Amino acid sequence: MPHADSLILTLVGGFVLAFVFGMLANRLKLSPLVGYLVAGIAVGPHTIGFVADPELAPQLAEIGVILLMFGVGLHFSLADLMKVRKIAVPGALVQIAVATVLGWGLGRLMGMSDLEATLTGFALSVASTVVLLRALEERKQLKGQAGRIAMGWLIVEDLVIVIALVLLPLLVVQPGQVLDGMELTKSIGWTLLKVAVFVAGMLVVGSRALPWLLIRIAHTKSRELFTLGVLAIALGIAWIAYVMFHSFALGAFLAGLVLNSSPLGHNAAERSLPLRDAFAVLFFVSVGMLFNPAVLVERPFAVLGVLGIVIIGKSIAALAITTMFKLDRATSLTVAASLAQIGEFSFILAALSVTLGGISEATRDLILAAALLSITLNPFVFALIDRMGARPKTPPMSEGVPVSSILGTDAR
Repeated sequence: MPHADSLILTLVGGFVLAFVFGMLANRLKLSPLVGYLVAGIAVGPHTIGFVADPELAPQLAEIGVILLMFGVGLHFSLADLMKVRKIAVPGALVQIAVATVLGWGLGRLMGMSDLEATLTGFALSVASTVVLLRALEERKQLKGQAGRIAMGWLIVEDLVIVIALVLLPLLVVQPGQVLDGMELTKSIGWTLLKVAVFVAGMLVVGSRALPWLLIRIAHTKSRELFTLGVLAIALGIAWIAYVMFHSFALGAFLAGLVLNSSPLGHNAAERSLPLRDAFAVLFFVSVGMLFNPAVLVERPFAVLGVLGIVIIGKSIAALAITTMFKLDRATSLTVAASLAQIGEFSFILAALSVTLGGISEATRDLILAAALLSITLNPFVFALIDRMGARPKTPPMSEGVPVSSILGTDAR
C-alpha cells in the first residue's frame, strides 16, 4: 500500500465496512459493536483481500481511547454512584476479584505464568460500558433500580481500570529483571502520589481554568472554535497524562470530569459527540484488525473457557453479591446479565499488556474472542433471564433516555 494514501485508504475501508457490518448486526438484533469488530477482522492481516495499514490503525485507535474516556468523564456522575455505593462498590470489587482468580486458574491450567494468567483474568473481569448502556436503554431500564446499580457498578470498574492502566507498567517485569519488593513499593507509591497531585490539580485549578477558557471561547460565537477548543482540551490533557504516567486514559477521563461540572459541560459533550462517534468506531475496527479468527478453530476449548468465565462466572458472582444484599430476583438477574460481557477496557488493557510483554498475542486473541462472542451473545443472555422472571415492566416514558445523550455514540 503506498504510504501517501494509507491514511485515506484506512479511513475509507474502516468506515465503509464498519457501516455495512454495523447495519447487518443491527438487522440481526445484535450490537453494532459486533459489526465494527467484524469489519476490523475483514480489513486485518489475518484475512484475505484489502488490508488496512496495521501501523496507522492503532494510532487512530489511541485517539478513540482518548475520546472514549473523555466521554466517560463528561457523563460521570458521583451523585448517582453515591446512591448505590453500598452495593456497587463492594459488588464491583468482589466481582473483579472473583473473575481475576478464575482467569488466573484457567491461565495456569493452560500453562501461562502467574503474571500472564492474572492479567488475563483481570481483562475478563471488566464489563463494557458501551454494551451495558445499549442493553439497558433498549429495555427502558436505564433509570430503574437495576440500571442505577449496574451503572454504578460499571463506574467503579472504570475507575479501577484507569488506576490499573497507570500502575501496569510498574508491575510487568521484563525477562531477566528481578522484582525488588521495596523498589516496587516505592515506585507504586511515587506514581500514586503523582497521580494524586495531578488529580488534585485538575480538580482545583482545572475546574476553574477550563470552564473559564470554554466561556471565553463561547463568547466568540464560533461553533468551530468551540468544538476545536473541546478537542484540544481533551487531547492536550490526555497527552500530559501520557507523558507523566504513560496513560492517555487518566488525562482524558479527568478532562471530561472537570468539564462535566462546568456550565458548558453539556455543550462540550454535544460538540464532541461526532468526533467521539467516529473515532470510537475506528477504535473497535482497529481491535478487530488485531484479532486472529484462527484461534476459534485452533483453541476452541480455551475460547470456551474464557467465555465461560465472562458469561457464567461473572454472572454467578454478581447474582451471589446482589442476593446477599437482598435485592429482588428481577434486579439481581438484570445486573448479572448486564455484566456478562467484556469490551473496550478489556481491549485497552490487553493491548497495553502485550506492548509491555505481560501477555502473549495468543492470549490477547483469547481475550478478543471472549469479547466478540460475549457481546454477540449478550442479547440472548437477557432473553434467558426474561424467561427466569426478569422481564421489565413497562416504564414511564421519561425512562427512555437516548443512549447518545449518555455516552455519545449510537453503539452505546
